Amino acid sequence: MTHPHNPGRRRSLAALLGLSAASTIPAWAQSPKGAGGARTITVAQVIDMSTSQIDVSKDFLVGSRTAWHEINAKGGVSGMPVKHLVLEVDGTAANLRTSVDALKTEHHCIALFGTAGDRAASQLTTLLRRELPDLPHVAPWLQNLDPAASSSTFPIFASRQEQITYAIKSLSVMGITHVGAVYGSASEHASYRGELEQIARTLKLNISAYHTTGDLRDLAQTLTPDSPRVLLFVGGTPEMARFAQGVEKQATQRYLIAMSDVNLQSIQQLGASRFTPMIATQVVPMVNSSLPVVRAYRSALGRLFDEPPTPLSLAGYISARYTYEVLQSVDGPLTRNSALQAFTRRSPVDLGGFRITPDAKGQGTAFVTQSMVATDGRLVG
Repeated sequence: MTHPHNPGRRRSLAALLGLSAASTIPAWAQSPKGAGGARTITVAQVIDMSTSQIDVSKDFLVGSRTAWHEINAKGGVSGMPVKHLVLEVDGTAANLRTSVDALKTEHHCIALFGTAGDRAASQLTTLLRRELPDLPHVAPWLQNLDPAASSSTFPIFASRQEQITYAIKSLSVMGITHVGAVYGSASEHASYRGELEQIARTLKLNISAYHTTGDLRDLAQTLTPDSPRVLLFVGGTPEMARFAQGVEKQATQRYLIAMSDVNLQSIQQLGASRFTPMIATQVVPMVNSSLPVVRAYRSALGRLFDEPPTPLSLAGYISARYTYEVLQSVDGPLTRNSALQAFTRRSPVDLGGFRITPDAKGQGTAFVTQSMVATDGRLVG
């Protein structure tokens, strides 16, 4: 599936490799004009626009905006328009603290949903547990799930652990016996090396670890002809793109497999996959799927924003739609407390063919699939 070229988007993506910070939401992500109303309910969304997270957050935000405009156009929640309050943060602890303080003053805010990216979602879960335990934190882009972290956080997407398991299993089925694990940062190496190695042992795979505190392009140059040709990458889009730049200079072709925090569309537009096939797990259906929820997403996105469909914006759309479905089920006055009780029930929700059925751990779905950027630049899957 090939997406149209977007020069403005490409410029913003290219800035990522130069490590330029984004201090405002780009013009293309701003809301179209919508109808207002005298009586509204508020749902908030915290978005991390720091350099390391923007590639996830910007698409996730577009999908969320798309959903709420569609919902408001059809009457809102229980006949009330929804105010979608976006709180942008810069990745620092102080700025995240400011967003929590702002939420404390938003007394009409009945839910926080779709926090992105992963780092902000994880830190916010801890802060809310201590300071705003009555505010439901719904469908965050939370990659590392800890059921004990908060009784008011309600994840719906498959965890990074499940993505890693899926990716490694797919390699073992293909008959591959030796893989490499490349870590984009020291923290990811510390957090996930043990788990990757345990999964690999279970599946009878040999695994070699690669990490650095320096430039990932230089790390790629340390690979030898005897190094694994298939490399599992744990990190974000900017890190993977820099590593890929080093891999491209080698004579041996490698295959890079990443998690859902990597935006393959960004990789595609940066041209970082000219000689290296790249695969990424994703926790939502393919954007060209015929599922009703995906068709509705593509239709609404096409009407509201000049953006191609991406898995991350579909995740943002699903995050908002799930929030809407649960809020819509509330009997009686819609308050923060009644919303929290509704989410706590964790009833199954079918979002147009994408079924969210929370398990005993509180996780919404274990759905994982994969898509690939081929060497000719096409997005496959």
